[in-house]
Amino acid sequence: MATTTTAPTFRVLVVDDSNTIRRSAEIFLKQGGHEVLLADDGFDALAKVNDYQPQLIFCDILMPKLDGYQTCAIIKRNPRFADTPVVMLSSKDGVFDKARGRMVGCQEYLTKPFTKDQLLQVVQQFANAQQGVQ
Repeated sequence: MATTTTAPTFRVLVVDDSNTIRRSAEIFLKQGGHEVLLADDGFDALAKVNDYQPQLIFCDILMPKLDGYQTCAIIKRNPRFADTPVVMLSSKDGVFDKARGRMVGCQEYLTKPFTKDQLLQVVQQFANAQQGVQ
């Protein structure tokens, strides 16, 4: 039985101030059959969340102007997007960083550099959750 046909296409927003990270995530996600939106900072992300209503958001923590924690908190405070899963991206994987991410509402934490498999596995996890599959 082929699992590729059952995998839903997900609209994913990748927020990172690094062009390299955005592009690699875009390539990986598109190879996984997903629709990808890109934002290079928190303000850009907030506009895209509002305009395109992504089903999943990958958000870098360390960004200029509005960091990932602030961006996530603002998204989660909006009732329209409170249930949209946010996955923090960071080069730091300390307990404090993960706890702070959870406090602002992120569901998952991915350490950079990430692999294609790690990225697609997280998307699949949330796709399954939305379909009610355990």
